[in-house]
Amino acid sequence: MSSINRKSFFDTVQMSLFGGSLKKTQVAGLEVFLDYWEEKHAGKDDRWLAYVLATAHHEVDRTFQPIKEYGSDAYFFDMYDIAGSRPKVAENLGNFAKGDGVQFHGRGFVQLTGRANYADWQNRLGTDLTSSRTAADEVLNVTIATKIIFAGMIMGTFTGQKLSDYFSGVRQDWRNARRIVNRLDQADLIASYGKAYFEAICCALDR
Repeated sequence: MSSINRKSFFDTVQMSLFGGSLKKTQVAGLEVFLDYWEEKHAGKDDRWLAYVLATAHHEVDRTFQPIKEYGSDAYFFDMYDIAGSRPKVAENLGNFAKGDGVQFHGRGFVQLTGRANYADWQNRLGTDLTSSRTAADEVLNVTIATKIIFAGMIMGTFTGQKLSDYFSGVRQDWRNARRIVNRLDQADLIASYGKAYFEAICCALDR
């Protein structure tokens, strides 16, 4: 079983993905991802790890800390609430009660959004995520956020698409893998991140 040489990995991504400088909080966040992978998924396809890292890189604006979606309550109401400007989107997210759009706005490493997704992960984790806005904020807990992004992308809980649909054997589709989380939103950009992370992982494997 191979492990990732952390010095080599950080030296590479610092230059290729972080403009030559990494903050301590970014290093700490990346360490969480690498530790979780090596503890739970070592031996699986390293392209999966690369694309999870690429997704988080984009979704949390390179901080590698769980964050709330950028925006005000008024914005979340308009975008995601059944009484907002996009009721069909609200319905698809399971937001049927007025106020759901605000309570279940994006959080975590993958910007989990909508009552249906929060309820799904509440059941999977056995942790209250739906009773209040404070409960929903538990998705910002780093342990919970890490479990959600890895398991969600591996199992395909977000959209029905999963990592093995795009990375398996000789098959690799860095662009369309974005469908695992959010159709093709910023697909080419995130694909470029994924390829850079994969190169860093390959160069850092202790064999």
